Amino acid sequence: MADGRNQRIHYQTKEGKLMKLYHGSLEIVKEPQIRLANRTLDYGMGFYTTTSQEQAELWVKRKIGERNEKGIVNIYEFDLSSAEKLNVLRFTEPTEEWLDFIVACRRGIPHKYDIVEGPMADDTIYNYLQNYLDGKISRSAFWELVKFKYPTHQISFHTVSALDTLEFAG
Repeated sequence: MADGRNQRIHYQTKEGKLMKLYHGSLEIVKEPQIRLANRTLDYGMGFYTTTSQEQAELWVKRKIGERNEKGIVNIYEFDLSSAEKLNVLRFTEPTEEWLDFIVACRRGIPHKYDIVEGPMADDTIYNYLQNYLDGKISRSAFWELVKFKYPTHQISFHTVSALDTLEFAG
């Protein structure tokens, strides 16, 4: 259900405009790749980044868990002008269309977008989402629970063309 808050967009930028993005990992990732995940993700199989260094640090902590390993926050420059040529879907906030998209992706249904940007279903929201998917709560109950949560932000890259807009910066 489109409500005007979610947009199929092309980034409108001046030539050479860059956005700093972060990716939490257990290793340095100089050349991002789209790898088959061992679980379904919000926006499907892709390379996930965020505009928040703090969020990337949380991703590192989650990946480390109880292991005695170190993680790293990789930094990238995202070439917004190059992304103008790509098929981009942006969700500005959680909406009905966002929920339907995440449900489809988590069920393994592929999409046609190069880049998807929007809210992340964090652990709490993910639990509500799973309860909805399992039929334990209604759609309206899902929205009632979610309205008090503040999801974080993510930008996922789903094609080689999309990955080409990223340059490793450290």
